[in-house]
Amino acid sequence: MINKYLEKMNLSEELKQIFSTNNKITIPENREHIMELAMGGKEKDLFEISYNIPGYGKIVEATVAKCKNGLAVNYVDTYMRRRDPDSMVIADDKETDKPTYKNTYNEDFEPIRQLSFEWLKKQNLIVMPFLAGGKRKNLHYPALFIGPENAGFFAGGLADLQGFVPAEEIPEGFTPKAVIYLVPPFRQTHFDGKQVVVHNRLDDVHEVFSYNLYPGPSAKKGVYGVLLNFGEQEGWITAHASSVKIITPYDNTLVLMHEGASGGGKSEMIGPIHRDPDGRILLARGIMNDEHIYLDLKETSELQPVTDDMALCHPSFQKDNKKLVIKDAENGWFLRIDHIDHYGTDPYHEKLSIHPEEPLIFLNIEGVPGATCLIWEHTRDEEGNPNPNPRVIMPRKLVPDTVDEPVEVDVRSFGVRTPPCTRENPTYGIIGMLHILPPALAWLWRLVSPRGHANPSIIHTEGISGEGVGSYWPFATGKMVSQANLLLEQMVNTPETRYNLIPNQYIGAFKVGFMPQWIIREYLARRGTVSFKPEHKTPARCPLLGNALTSLKVEGIYITRRLLQVDRQNAVGEEGYDAGAKILTDFFKQEVARFLTPDLSYLGKTIIECCLDDGSVEDYKSIWDSVYA
Repeated sequence: MINKYLEKMNLSEELKQIFSTNNKITIPENREHIMELAMGGKEKDLFEISYNIPGYGKIVEATVAKCKNGLAVNYVDTYMRRRDPDSMVIADDKETDKPTYKNTYNEDFEPIRQLSFEWLKKQNLIVMPFLAGGKRKNLHYPALFIGPENAGFFAGGLADLQGFVPAEEIPEGFTPKAVIYLVPPFRQTHFDGKQVVVHNRLDDVHEVFSYNLYPGPSAKKGVYGVLLNFGEQEGWITAHASSVKIITPYDNTLVLMHEGASGGGKSEMIGPIHRDPDGRILLARGIMNDEHIYLDLKETSELQPVTDDMALCHPSFQKDNKKLVIKDAENGWFLRIDHIDHYGTDPYHEKLSIHPEEPLIFLNIEGVPGATCLIWEHTRDEEGNPNPNPRVIMPRKLVPDTVDEPVEVDVRSFGVRTPPCTRENPTYGIIGMLHILPPALAWLWRLVSPRGHANPSIIHTEGISGEGVGSYWPFATGKMVSQANLLLEQMVNTPETRYNLIPNQYIGAFKVGFMPQWIIREYLARRGTVSFKPEHKTPARCPLLGNALTSLKVEGIYITRRLLQVDRQNAVGEEGYDAGAKILTDFFKQEVARFLTPDLSYLGKTIIECCLDDGSVEDYKSIWDSVYA
């Protein structure tokens, strides 16, 4: 029965050999079938994913508990509960700025590749076809997942994130352009316990070898890398962004796309605003004097999510539009829920996860077989602290009011996790609640993409570091400058989309969490225009921050200027602000200088030189205006 499905595919000789020598191959029939595979069968309520490894004995990688509302997956090794940002290596000889397998391990990848195939030949396998980037008319990137049967939750996560092609629906001539191979034991036997994901870009197929069971670097970001590779070859990008269509109580509409590194507030931007039990909104809390600033916003806008993390910016959507046009590149969302630490914190996501229409897959959540998995009960690490990276994989079909068609983007915001900043302890936490950026500066922010303060999604998050071009660079396999040129060309071709900058966590000496982006979302949509009159903005004291607002009024209430211009805060002042500005400026100069290569466009070179020469906001605006002169 299974062979007839494989026979419909155009497979390489290596794939044919893997399948011809295998004892059992399962091609999922539907989502319920995948969830059964994840539990090792219908009858089990607690399943252990383990491997008997010569020289190591039995290694338990994770457990899966069947809860009322889904499957709770927990890793034994604390290190496996977050994505290692250094997990990617490139095995092929094509152009890349990423670490190569040969330079990293001082050997060719081919012997390990063949050993991987030999290991897979001996396993009962799940073989799952899917479409990278989703199913669209005249836009298909057929792909295949191959992994051991006991890793059904991994296949389930991939199926929810990207969608999959059920066995009966596999089309004749299905030709994989990408293949994900899952080989978990090699983490122990060949890679010293580390997360390693090897990308091998062959001429006719993009291979991804996942040598670990955490789906972040492979089922999630690995597929992202595949799309970025295809886009680099074909001249388009997949933006690292959430996006939402906002409909105000007055029927104004605005589409906002929010980009940024992991932890930059993408998922939060498409979720509802958080309120205190009495209905008030705590906008900011002073860390020096415990001052509380509240906002009374009785009615909020209707939210129609478009994307959560990956926005496909394909030329077939764009046509003659002067605004950027995007569509979701995913079929489900990998939601981080570390901010939900008790009941009532986020009723919207609590309801979606506690009473889902279909069982969900949870990671790093304490799950008891037969009980309801609660998203505020985070698995504790070895030190006894709650894991900072609890996740739920949410199929987008279960999220109300999602927009499935391509949309025009009115505003592209960029989110940055900022630390507290005071005169005594200056940091780059000098970003006001909203900064208006000329496109040239907006491009620079996307080149640098600060990873930011206390990033919960990945390991190694001390201090300021750059996620890289587009904030998607950690997942890209090719050339940094190629992606920078594509991003700049995209911005030049979409002149009617505007840009701004929004911090989260802290504004100077005020703790704000994600409140700035929620309030700015409401503010921009209610204004009815994304243009600002000259009297409403002023050049920021730090030129890299573009223009700061002189005033901001929401529903008749003015936001204190201390949250708009951080140098006005008594705890920061000009002295603390300038010290923080120097930290930010020095970091920018260090990061952007790496792009000055012969392959960088002339416009890009001009913008970067302006940064290195401490250009003003007006200088950046003039550079961009010259493009259309």
